Amino acid sequence: MIRSLFSAATGMMAQQLNLDVIANNLANVNTSGFKKSRADFQDLMYQMVEEPGTQAGQQGNSPTGIQVGLGVKPAAVGKIYSQGDFQSTSNPLDVAIEGDGFFEVIMPDGQSAYTRAGAMKLDETGNMVTADGYQVNPTITIPNDTIGITIAEDGMVSVKQPGNPTPSQVGQLQTVRFQNPGGLKAMGKNMFQETEASGSPTVGIPGENGYGTLSQGYLENSNVSVVEEVVQMVTSQRAYEANSKVIQTADQLLTQALNVKR
Repeated sequence: MIRSLFSAATGMMAQQLNLDVIANNLANVNTSGFKKSRADFQDLMYQMVEEPGTQAGQQGNSPTGIQVGLGVKPAAVGKIYSQGDFQSTSNPLDVAIEGDGFFEVIMPDGQSAYTRAGAMKLDETGNMVTADGYQVNPTITIPNDTIGITIAEDGMVSVKQPGNPTPSQVGQLQTVRFQNPGGLKAMGKNMFQETEASGSPTVGIPGENGYGTLSQGYLENSNVSVVEEVVQMVTSQRAYEANSKVIQTADQLLTQALNVKR
């Protein structure tokens, strides 16, 4: 009964974490470039009351033994980088990545960060920046007299200027890939940071060697499915209720055991 109390308590804590992850997914259902998370769990150690294969009287050896589990624990909360749906915006500075890859941006402290959110803007000097003003790497500057911007699938940025019928190339957007994108550190603001688990970034040209292509005038929506998350939420709620019921039942059994002599 004591084991069941602690095992059920670990189950309730695990489902609380699961619900926290689901809530964050649902909160970001309309966040461009957001990638949903998933909580993974694993069982805890087992108490060996009787080892499998031990002699069980004259009949022979025990085929299974008696192994009592002691609950559950969180193993990981990882990002799922499946492709989100595209939303047409008709904004020439909006860019979506179709396939693998991240945009690299420079943070105020000089470190690199990575994002799938392609809602680009222009700062006061004409540099392409993110919605938070972080500069895109490599730097791309749009001239003041630009009357049209074109971003090709391979990231080549061209501008049209008055008096010049031929578009001028002003730079090329590059994307980066990681051996293990699930190991990236989520920083908030749609940003990720390199870690030892993710491996070093590899820079490439969009559309080449497995890098995703770019689509101008589109944004990548969140890959969160509201229906899937609601189903997971209901399942988590029922699991939480079941574990709380185990605690109540174990408490009732302990109460009956204490009242045996009354």
